[in-house]
Amino acid sequence: MSGGAGGSERPEERQRFPPPGKSLPISALRQNGLLQALVWGAGQPAGPESSEELRRAQEEWEAVEAIQSGLGGTSVTATPPISFNEALQYFQTADLSECRKKVRATVRRQGLAALVRFLFGPPRLQPQLQGERELALAMAQCGLDDNERVHMRILQTIYKKLTRSRLGCPRYGAHWEELGFQGADPGTDLRGTGMLALMQMLFFVMDAQTLPLAQEIFTLSQHETQNFPFCIMSVNITRIVLQALREERLSRECNRRQQVIAVLNDLYVAAFLQLYRIWKRQHKTITDSGFLLKELELSAKKKPKQLLKSLEAYVNRSPVADGFQPPSPPSADSSWAGEEINFMGICELQVELEGESRLI
Repeated sequence: MSGGAGGSERPEERQRFPPPGKSLPISALRQNGLLQALVWGAGQPAGPESSEELRRAQEEWEAVEAIQSGLGGTSVTATPPISFNEALQYFQTADLSECRKKVRATVRRQGLAALVRFLFGPPRLQPQLQGERELALAMAQCGLDDNERVHMRILQTIYKKLTRSRLGCPRYGAHWEELGFQGADPGTDLRGTGMLALMQMLFFVMDAQTLPLAQEIFTLSQHETQNFPFCIMSVNITRIVLQALREERLSRECNRRQQVIAVLNDLYVAAFLQLYRIWKRQHKTITDSGFLLKELELSAKKKPKQLLKSLEAYVNRSPVADGFQPPSPPSADSSWAGEEINFMGICELQVELEGESRLI
């Protein structure tokens, strides 16, 4: 193939196309327009050599696309996105016995404290909802497992939805830091919230009504001066919602709706919406995060219904959808008044007595 025919080639042709038998690099495909021809040139006549070249180019492109979408950066099979319901069904049927063993029972008050709580505290969760509550707590104790395909699909789906990319990404790498994790492995940031944190992110990006909000918040998180780690912030909000569940602050709403996980997800989105509005309109920065997270924690525990109504108004685009309550200054008797609060990357949930909680 290197005889007289090769001598008649012009230098620019030899530069654009490699010798026969060698595959075309992706960069060359982009430059010479073959990729566009694969899409736009359907139905146009082509010679045998051109058709073979296009076929090889298409196979190479599809192979690279599959590798980039693979699990752990080594699989050559594309990772299909996963819906929240499909992921939830997986956890409902998976063996979470080891995770359930890690869930500590809520310490019950006795004596006068128990009487005060009975008279003035939140209602108990109805018995038929205890199973769903236990499932949520078990998911929070379930770590990210590279060998569980559903776990990897959840991670890949979150990445694709937030970045609006059609391609996936390797299991480890700096791209996770760009999403707002602390390092190359998202699993290290999930202590105390486990797969529940990723499930709530998945719900956020897979619900058609909340996906635009998730993408808006992600865009704000990359602002030049108002930036913050999106995924770490999300894990903090999951921790807040989880603590509210542990303290039975959400029992009234769960009993009313006869749902637990759906209430947790809505409160998570509502809290993120509140944070987003304050952060954007009041030009907050990362130095304000500790105070805002503490305010969100108080709101989630004391006024969860108000947060949920704010989310409902946003989703319905009602006239009050943009209304929100600015954070009130801490009261004089607050346990953290005057205390400097630092934003922490990893929130390891500590199980306290009922009514006691803190940001780690």
